[in-house]
Amino acid sequence: MFSFKIPSILGKGSKVKTVAPVVEEVQVDPVPKDLNILDEYWVREKFARIVIGKPIDATTIIYYVDEVQLSQGERAAYNKIFDIIARELNPAEIGKEEDVRKELLSEAKRLGDKYRMAFKAVTPNGWEKINYYLERDLLGFGPINSIMIDYRIEDLSCDGVNVPIFVWHRKFESIPTNIRFLSKEALDDYIVKLAHKSGKHVSSAFPIVDAMLFGKHRLAASFRDEVSPKGSTFTVRKFREEPFSIVDLVQMGTISDEMAAYFWMLIENRATIMVIGGTGSGKTTILNALASLIKPGMKLVTVEETAELNLPHENWVQFVSRESYGLTGSKVGQINLFDLVKTSLRYRPDYLIVGEVRGEEAYVMFQAMATGHGGLSTLHAENIEYAIRRLVSPPMNVSETYIPLINTVILVERVVLPAPKAGMTIGRRARMTWEVEDFEKYVNAFSWVPQDDIFLSRAKDSIILMRLAERMGKSRRWIINELERRKIVIRWMADKGIRNVKDVARIVYQYYSNPDTLMSKIEEEATIKKEVLQPIFAAPQATPSAPETVPTMEAQTPVRFIEESLIKIYDILSTHAGSASLETLATDSGMDDVTLWRYLNILKGFGHVQIIEKKEDNKFSTFFSLTERGNSAYQTLKTRLSKK
Repeated sequence: MFSFKIPSILGKGSKVKTVAPVVEEVQVDPVPKDLNILDEYWVREKFARIVIGKPIDATTIIYYVDEVQLSQGERAAYNKIFDIIARELNPAEIGKEEDVRKELLSEAKRLGDKYRMAFKAVTPNGWEKINYYLERDLLGFGPINSIMIDYRIEDLSCDGVNVPIFVWHRKFESIPTNIRFLSKEALDDYIVKLAHKSGKHVSSAFPIVDAMLFGKHRLAASFRDEVSPKGSTFTVRKFREEPFSIVDLVQMGTISDEMAAYFWMLIENRATIMVIGGTGSGKTTILNALASLIKPGMKLVTVEETAELNLPHENWVQFVSRESYGLTGSKVGQINLFDLVKTSLRYRPDYLIVGEVRGEEAYVMFQAMATGHGGLSTLHAENIEYAIRRLVSPPMNVSETYIPLINTVILVERVVLPAPKAGMTIGRRARMTWEVEDFEKYVNAFSWVPQDDIFLSRAKDSIILMRLAERMGKSRRWIINELERRKIVIRWMADKGIRNVKDVARIVYQYYSNPDTLMSKIEEEATIKKEVLQPIFAAPQATPSAPETVPTMEAQTPVRFIEESLIKIYDILSTHAGSASLETLATDSGMDDVTLWRYLNILKGFGHVQIIEKKEDNKFSTFFSLTERGNSAYQTLKTRLSKK
């Protein structure tokens, strides 16, 4: 265990005039030699790594920040160079953060060359370490910088003096670190610096600060014992620079590919979706992923208290609320969400996105939805009943007659996974998805089954999709087929590794502009071309010598394998009197949904199967029926395979 002193942190817009660095006392426990290591990785190669493990004498897992240490001579050189840079460097005059970093390192190198004779004991490797600490302390976050650059951390909190800083790790959840502040003065000074870095003021007169740090990380802090008896505290909710896309959510199991296709269809038609859940459940993550499905060219207006959304759209107006300038409870200069939502309507948005609905802005938002604007929003609630109860109660006061304007409500929760994925025991799942038919009348569209980590779907009986079909003048069969097509696109992107938000948005845009072209591309890459299959369905006497192999996306697939796959589908249909549901075909064939649908599309293209709608137990289901032409091809294939 050791403690050390580090200098103050420069805010981008600050000019440091003092020569002597402000002292902060922080204790960092070293990594025990007998630690049972559960995970370790670099966050800054050669200089800072993270070690997560459980000491023998501990009852909990600990998150260790292990940084390269400066020798006595290196520390002296560091203090000298820091003293000069803190006096001369003005980040506000330089501009962009990357330019500030280049200028800092350039100046550090110049000073290093100048004082190299005075610090002969410092090796070239030592100067690299000095540069690391200069960048960490002047441009970064000082003692917590390694935590801040660890993308696996969602948020961190300091609960006071002599208490370990806690982090929320994506894999290990809430765990203490080996870092703690040793004195109230050190913690007070650090919070002042964080506030200044975010362009905010904090003092005994104004002891609470809610601000955004550079990098869009959200800071909430209390100063001294004005509102917190134990003294200063702070928490930082980290902003993910690259947000999760809808494909990421599917691959992580947060939603299914069918749910993604369902939300896609709703959003294209300006439906309103509300995401509910507890704190840290992933509401904003889902909201951001859904927003990336909005049709290109539509105007988006987002309203937030803190800018957390990161969208790939160009036609996007972003509004953020502002605190008041007044003293003693005055509201002078305050711009709240209510004001911003009212203002947003003058922009004539196609989609109004409210980061989190809390108060009277809900009323204006529902007025907007009543006039044809699409709406996306989040709300703190544990289920749909509580969510609706909050909406119709003060201070929101939404009329019960407006509640059906919400088309779909998604409940997302942080859950324990029954079958850990990639070592993850905790995950986020869209536990329930409801369609709002009327006030206090909600229909379950999707539900998560914890025991098997799967989603049950009732999308084919969706009242919202049927309303969309009526509005567009389409049949129920068309809307279900369109749902399956988009499901294929989602799964194809996942298979191809297309997961970046901008890349996903590009594919979504392609589908909007020319869906048939994109579907043809998917078929060309992922399945067999019709002209290659043509000989399989030709009459036996006219069939030329079949090629040994045909091209596919992955490798060369034998024709016999293709024939056997088709025979399997024919067999299932024949066994079920020539007609079977998609669910039955998937279960009996053992094929995944995408592969099965590809083969069914081929058979449908040749006129061997047709889609029909059947009503069972007062519910419509999609069935595939074998045609006469298909039955003839079935007999031909059986004969051919029996001769081989």
